[in-house]
Amino acid sequence: MNTVKKAVIPVAGYGTRFLPYTKAVPKPMLPIVNVPAIQVIAEEAAMSGIEEIIFVVGQHKEIIEGHFGENPDLEAKLRRGGKFDYLNAIKYPESIAKIHFVVQKQQGGTADAILAARDYIGDEPFAVMFGDDVMYNEGRPVIGQLMDAYQATGKTVIGCKQVPLKDVPKYASCEYSEADGRMYAVTRLVEKPPIEAVKSNLAPLGRYVLAPTMMAILETLTPGFNGEYQLTDALDIEANANGAIAYDFEGTRYDMGDRLGFLKANVEFALRDPELADAFMAYLKTVVFANSMNDITLNFADLLNFGRTHAFRP
Repeated sequence: MNTVKKAVIPVAGYGTRFLPYTKAVPKPMLPIVNVPAIQVIAEEAAMSGIEEIIFVVGQHKEIIEGHFGENPDLEAKLRRGGKFDYLNAIKYPESIAKIHFVVQKQQGGTADAILAARDYIGDEPFAVMFGDDVMYNEGRPVIGQLMDAYQATGKTVIGCKQVPLKDVPKYASCEYSEADGRMYAVTRLVEKPPIEAVKSNLAPLGRYVLAPTMMAILETLTPGFNGEYQLTDALDIEANANGAIAYDFEGTRYDMGDRLGFLKANVEFALRDPELADAFMAYLKTVVFANSMNDITLNFADLLNFGRTHAFRP
């Protein structure tokens, strides 16, 4: 069985939930402190043993390509100024992995985006990491956990988490027959099911390892939810034909397509930065304290107002 050495990262979406920022800048370039989210995802892949990354890009592709490519003018300026820390920082993305770019000509869904990378994948197993989802785990990176599960089982692995039942229609539902620790034997996957049809709150969250059998399924897939080619539908076919595993991964997921998820990622990554942590925590404490005092003042004012308008009169 081949080990997983390649990852496909689809980043061709329009990023409509982050307009107007994404009118001119691709959403994967949203910063987490001072590093683009797409670089954080690429680093997760490299730390897990991925050697080759295929970015599936769309509009503004030149911005993403530029981040992972050379910038001779800027490099020369930093070198002349002796700013070698900055120089190393801008050159580092070039060395994360062997990188390719493939253009998704039309927005045809998640499966269509992955299929665009088939010439680089061939008949090998490969990882899929969606650009909306940034993961953090202090130990083994999330995609690395899924790669380990693939090596143990030889089956397609779907990174999942238990989510509140009411939230399942925002994602997909992963039904299963039995569990073994963090691994679940998948029986059915449904893309964005209506709440009344939800049978499992185990939801896929942006990380997958696909067995070689998946590429043929992707090539023959028919349109599904929203008239698009959905990876969820391909995974459902794979689960019934060859078996698939849902893996309840260890780690925190940040939804970078959501403003609150973006803010959470920035706060928590900043607090993990040894150069920022102490000063940033001190600042957060002053903000929280000030807001708490405002709440107390407002609540006291409301109470006084209530007393005036509801005073007891004999």
